[in-house]
Amino acid sequence: MPQPPRALTPDFSGLWIPLVTPFRDGAIDHPALAALTRRLAGDGVAGFVVCGSTGEAAALDDAEQLAALRTVQAAAEGLPIVMGLSGYHLGKTLAWVRRLAEEPLAGLLVPAPHYIRPSQAGLVEWFSAIADASAAPVLVYDIPYRTGASLARETLLALAAHPRIRGIKDCGGDMAKTRAVIADGRLQVLAGEDAQILATLAEGGVGAIAASGHLQTRRFVRLLRLMAEGRLAEARDEWQPLLPLVELLFAEPNPGPLKAVLAQQGAMRDELRSPMTRASASLCERLAALDAALSRR
Repeated sequence: MPQPPRALTPDFSGLWIPLVTPFRDGAIDHPALAALTRRLAGDGVAGFVVCGSTGEAAALDDAEQLAALRTVQAAAEGLPIVMGLSGYHLGKTLAWVRRLAEEPLAGLLVPAPHYIRPSQAGLVEWFSAIADASAAPVLVYDIPYRTGASLARETLLALAAHPRIRGIKDCGGDMAKTRAVIADGRLQVLAGEDAQILATLAEGGVGAIAASGHLQTRRFVRLLRLMAEGRLAEARDEWQPLLPLVELLFAEPNPGPLKAVLAQQGAMRDELRSPMTRASASLCERLAALDAALSRR
């Protein structure tokens, strides 16, 4: 399959929001998803990730995922959209990648196959096969605590040679590896752990895919802009009040705490699909108080 030149691939810098999937009585709440997308688009985000882990994609069937994508496409005001995908059956995954080639996507967010725990050579085969089949650029999603497979530094640098593999959502927990990929320069590095946004940007990362950005969105956008402009002291002042919010949002499994705050704001119901559960009442109270205090600043 012909490979597109790198110059034609998009820029993944800035703040990307991995959208939650609102539910109402067990079904996707498309009006709530559209309204949320429009609000975030107006707050200056760079783009959206649909059907990532924050979107509870593992609990959505293929038809629901496509329906969610269509809703976001209609509401995103022309902003780029990355589609998340996951799996462990290569043939089925490639069929889904070819189906998604019909959509106007800025990229695919692709983790290692879960459960299998392949070798590094197997991981290179997995990502290369998906990139070969994709019409869109690929972002490698390095998140070993979800997949059970850790991508070695040498594996990431090997994958960087593929013309369609253009970046990484970095949840690997290894700053030395992050620095090596940034220094190599072929992949754009986006912080995937919200608490590591400032550190990743300070090392030379270009952006973040951050669930926390659903809240206090303009502050997060301003943080990334300040870092892009090299205004570290101002960025640090912007970041410090946000860090307690980030920590609380991940004190219980994501997206439970985030959905609780969005529900308190009237953006959606506080509803998740089992086995995901709602955030505890005590955490909800702390989050509501902190978000309100930040909004008054």
